[in-house]
Amino acid sequence: MSLYLGVMSGTSLDGLDIALVEQGSDTRLIATRFQAMPAELRQELLTLCSSGDDELARAAIAEQHWARLAAETINQLLGELQLPPQSIRAIGSHGQTVRHEPHLGFTIQIGNPALLAELTDITVVSDFRRRDVAAGGQGAPLVPAFHESMFASSQRIRAVLNIGGFSNLSLLTPGNPSHGFDCGPGNVLMDAWIQRHRSLAFDRNGDWAASGVVDQDLLAAMLNEDFFTTRGPKSTGRELFNLGWLDTHLVKHNHLRPESVQATLLELTAISIADSLMAAQPGTQDLFVCGGGAHNSTLMQRLQTLLPSCQVDTTDCEGVPADWVEAMAFAWLAHCCLERIPANRPTVTGARGSRVLGAIYPA
Repeated sequence: MSLYLGVMSGTSLDGLDIALVEQGSDTRLIATRFQAMPAELRQELLTLCSSGDDELARAAIAEQHWARLAAETINQLLGELQLPPQSIRAIGSHGQTVRHEPHLGFTIQIGNPALLAELTDITVVSDFRRRDVAAGGQGAPLVPAFHESMFASSQRIRAVLNIGGFSNLSLLTPGNPSHGFDCGPGNVLMDAWIQRHRSLAFDRNGDWAASGVVDQDLLAAMLNEDFFTTRGPKSTGRELFNLGWLDTHLVKHNHLRPESVQATLLELTAISIADSLMAAQPGTQDLFVCGGGAHNSTLMQRLQTLLPSCQVDTTDCEGVPADWVEAMAFAWLAHCCLERIPANRPTVTGARGSRVLGAIYPA
């Protein structure tokens, strides 16, 4: 048995999820810590998601702040648990995605793993996505292999849905290789819209969306985006789905009340997920949801309505807390890298073959 730390900072940019796991024949969650993203750093990381002045230097400075924040949180957690750095085999650090353009042959996650290793005195495994992209893959999603190890059943057709800034599915059919792909926006548009109109970071429980009325014309226009009609392998990010994209659609729908736009954005997330699942794995019996979207009760209820033949629940029902699945996944990916275990799935990403993922920064 070995101890690993997983650090996940997702597209929602709300903060860092840190999970301590024990890795043997299975993956067991030991402890967790969430560190909110400082407002100034969050804004800089968000700005770096699009082209701007002096962005190379700004990215280098931002990733130093990110690494220091991660290191401080890790050191605090280990101090509270009275665990020395030497007891941790490695940190699996996702870093922060600032660009994802696999069709152009690149994806960029910043996080200064060298500095993180220096500040924690723990080996860091990072840069998980680029090897898959180099092999012709999308570099995302990477979690289906971990979902397979945690949730696959020999008897039931299952899917795991992560709803962060964007949503992605892992498809687990007994006797078949796992599949998966990005479905489209998860929380990213809903979060941006409520922040613009109500200065809130997110729509708690989907209550604001529930107070509005879905506009079918706006919904149809957004669903006409080419991404939704493309079969996997596929992945997406802020390069496509952002406030500018939404504003373009709202030019013809500027009469709508803000809460009705929010309701329509929630419906966009729900329908894009349900349609993707039914097209790719129509016999799904169980849908396990993780990520921040698992707390949106309005969205969860809508998914169950759209998928009446499927039991929709959070991963908690399988003993894996929904908030920590992704951080656990990157701890597991670090383990796979050190053990030279291929962790991508060509059926998911479209890569030319299985690859060992990650770059190692020794303690």
